[in-house]
Amino acid sequence: MIPSRIAQTALYQEVAERLRQRIFAHELPPGTWIDEQALAVDYGISRTPLREALKVLASEGLVTLKPRRGCYVTEISEKDLDDIFPLMAMLEGRCAFEATSKAQPEDVAKLEAIHAELERFAQNNQIERFFEANQEFHLHIQGLSGNRWLLQVIQDLRKVLKLTRLHSLTVEGRLQQSLAEHRAIMAAIKARDPKAAEKAMQTHLQAGREALAKMHTSRAA
Repeated sequence: MIPSRIAQTALYQEVAERLRQRIFAHELPPGTWIDEQALAVDYGISRTPLREALKVLASEGLVTLKPRRGCYVTEISEKDLDDIFPLMAMLEGRCAFEATSKAQPEDVAKLEAIHAELERFAQNNQIERFFEANQEFHLHIQGLSGNRWLLQVIQDLRKVLKLTRLHSLTVEGRLQQSLAEHRAIMAAIKARDPKAAEKAMQTHLQAGREALAKMHTSRAA
């Protein structure tokens, strides 16, 4: 009995991960109805592990289960973004506070190396490379906080944010503004000022939300 239970658990987890990646890649765009029967045939599985996988994704906020209507990929509204970004600012601000308090010189040196990449990519207007280095910068600070509970909540929220393919760096002037915000975060960490690092990170996240709002307004116009 024990081996079959382990295999069953591994199966629905694998299915959840495949669907998760398809959602992040927007092969299954927000609002898409999940055809359970077609997916079960496509993956060569019964609908039981598929439904378990969908429950996992629903708990992460990536899909929405609607009574008598089925399962849909979650659509992120402007209100959702307004709700999520203040939380992100608070949580990542706390990460910056704790990271500044705990970071060793070699940790700060690694963060400086990532920041140097941000400077280089911004100078060359390499937005996608800047975006990737930006993610690495944030992940490194989160790791330095040493707070696994913070990391878990942040990762869950960032999964939901991946449902929108928009990122604020495409807004005119945002790349240089973001770079300036990273400089402020880096300066506070080097100065060993946890409160300043926290405030700089919060400002950075809030500015990102404001840039996304501008993007939405311009597209709606």
